[in-house]
Amino acid sequence: MTDHIDLEDIGSNPTDNRAFHDVLDAFVSRRAVIAGGLAGAAFAFAGSKVSAKGIAPTKRTASGVAAKARPAIGFTSIPLQNSPMPTIAPEYQYSSLVPWRTRLDGKGEFPEALTSDQQAVSMGLGHDGMWYFGDNRKGMLAINFEYGTSQHALGKAEPTTLEEVRIKQHLHGVGVVYIEKGAKGWSLKKDKRNRRIHVNTPVEFSGPAAKSDLLVNTARNEPLGTINNCANGYTPWGTYLTCEENFNGYFGSTSTTWKASTEEARYGVTAAGFGYAWHKFDARFDRSQPGYANEINRFGWVVEIDPENPKAKPVKRTALGRVKHEGADVVVGKDNRVVVYMGDDERFDYVYKFVSARDYKKMIAAGKSPLDEGTLYAAKFNDDGTGSWLELSPSNPALSSWTIDKILVHTRLAADLAGATKMDRPEWVSTGADGWEYLTLTNNSNRGKSGQPTTNAANPTKENTEGHVIRWKDADSHIGTTFQWNIFFLAKEIFDEGGQMFGSPDGIWADPDGRIFIQTDGTQPGKNNDQMLVADAKTKEIKRIFTGVAGCEVTGVAVTPDRKTMFVNLQHPGDGNPAITNFPAKFTGATGPKPRDCTIVITRKDGGVIGS
Repeated sequence: MTDHIDLEDIGSNPTDNRAFHDVLDAFVSRRAVIAGGLAGAAFAFAGSKVSAKGIAPTKRTASGVAAKARPAIGFTSIPLQNSPMPTIAPEYQYSSLVPWRTRLDGKGEFPEALTSDQQAVSMGLGHDGMWYFGDNRKGMLAINFEYGTSQHALGKAEPTTLEEVRIKQHLHGVGVVYIEKGAKGWSLKKDKRNRRIHVNTPVEFSGPAAKSDLLVNTARNEPLGTINNCANGYTPWGTYLTCEENFNGYFGSTSTTWKASTEEARYGVTAAGFGYAWHKFDARFDRSQPGYANEINRFGWVVEIDPENPKAKPVKRTALGRVKHEGADVVVGKDNRVVVYMGDDERFDYVYKFVSARDYKKMIAAGKSPLDEGTLYAAKFNDDGTGSWLELSPSNPALSSWTIDKILVHTRLAADLAGATKMDRPEWVSTGADGWEYLTLTNNSNRGKSGQPTTNAANPTKENTEGHVIRWKDADSHIGTTFQWNIFFLAKEIFDEGGQMFGSPDGIWADPDGRIFIQTDGTQPGKNNDQMLVADAKTKEIKRIFTGVAGCEVTGVAVTPDRKTMFVNLQHPGDGNPAITNFPAKFTGATGPKPRDCTIVITRKDGGVIGS
C-alpha cells in the first residue's frame, strides 16, 4: 500500500484486544530460543554474514524441489540514495514498461489531458501488486492500480464534474496486458486479452455471503467495480487475485447530519473520506443516499480475475472475508487444500488465514471454487513464540449469535470478538522456501502513545516508526490451527546498530532458493528514497539491490519462470511533481514532463537469476 495518504493509517480498532507489542515485550523478556529470537540477536548488513540460532531450515522448497544450502546474494550492495532517478546494483540493469496512459491497443500513449473513455482503455495510476502469467519471453501481466491524486491526474485539488470523477475512477483497478520481449526489451502488444477493470466494471459475488442482504441496495444497481487495488496473489489454477484495501476513503457524505454506523466506523468511514470527492457527483459513493446504503459493503474483498478470459467477470470471493486486504498469498497445504494468508493494513488490525474445505483439484473438478468453501481464521500471537488461529464462524462461541454472512461482511468486528492480536499494519505475506510465512509490518507511530495499546511480543517497538518483519510456521503443513513465530527483522534495531538499511517494510516476496525480497514504503534512513533489498532467510545477510526515485514507493514484484527477469513498480514518483523527478523520462526539472507511475524491468547483466 502507499503511505502517501496519512488518513488511511489512523486506525479504527476500538477494542481492548491485546496488542502485538505487548506480546513481543513478553516474548523478548522470556528470551525465547527460536530462530530469529531478539535476545542477543545479531544482524548482517551489506553482505556481512551472521549466524542464526534455533530452527534449521528445511532442505526442500515449499513445492518439494530441492533448494540450495543457502542462496547466492552475490551482487554489490548499493548505498542509500536521494536521487531523481533510480539506482541499481552494478551487476544489474533496468528499463521502464507500461507507464500511466499507455494504450491497451499497443499504439503508444494517450495525451496527459485524457478523457474518462481514454483512461478506461489505458494503464492507470498507482502501479502496485502484480503477477506475470507466461513464459520467459511473452505472457500476460496483471497489474494493480491502487490510487492517483487529483492533483497528479487532473491538475487540481479535487474533481469538479462527474466526467472528472469518471477519469479518476478509471485510473483505479487492474490492467491485464500482453507483454513481449523483443530486440529493444519488453513492451505491451495488442492482444484480444488486454483489458482494464475499474470502478465501473461489472463484477459478481461468490461464496457464503454472495446472496446476503448486506450486499443489496434498494436502488437495485448491479455490482460494479474494484478499488484501491493494493497487493495481490495468484492461484495454482492460473488466476490472479487483486486485493481491495483502503476502500473507505472513496466514500463520503453530502449531508451535514450523517453519522457513521458502528460497522462503518470500524472500517474508518468518515463524511469527508480521503478527499477524492466522488460522493459529491456519484450517488454510489454518498453515504447519505439511502438507495446505496450497502454499496460500501461491496468493497474490501479479494477479487479473482482470469487473465486469459477477458469476457469473464471479476469475482469477489466472500469466503475470504471483508477487510482492508493488503495481499493474498496462496499456498497448497496438507491434503492438497488451498491456504490463503492475508494482512489487514491498518494500525492495530489483524492477520487472517483461509483454508479450503477440500482438495482444491477435486473441488475444481466438481465445478466448485476452492475459494468459496472453507474456514476463515484470525491470528492470535502468544508471548512464548506460539500462536493460534481463531475460527471466524458461528462455531466459535464468541460468534455463535452471528450469521456467516454477517461475519464475512463485517470481518473486522468478528475478529474483534474472537480476540485476535492487534498488529502494526499487517502488509504483504509470502511463503518462504523454508516453509515459513514472512509478513511485513510497515509501522505504527501510535503504538504506546497515550490511550493506545502498548507493546507485545509480536509488535515489540513503542511508537514503531520503522516497522518490522515477522514469520511463522503453521502446524500440520499450513492447515493446522496453531503455529510458532519469531521476528525476522526489526528495522529499529537495525537503525540502532548502525546498519542504516531500511524502514517501513511493505512488499515482500520469497524465492524458491531462500532469498527474501523486501520493498519499502515510507520513511527511510536519512530521508532517502524507498528501496528493494534482498535477504538470506537463513543467515539474515541483507543487501540493497535497487532504490527508487524521490517521492516514490517501491512496490510489486513478479518474475518470469526462469527468474531472470523481474518486474517491480514505482508508485507516485515525485508525488507527481516534475521539479522532483520526471521519471520515467530523463530528469530535467520543473520544465520537464510530469512523472508517471510505471513498471520497472530488472535483469542481471550476465543473464543470471535475480537476487544472485
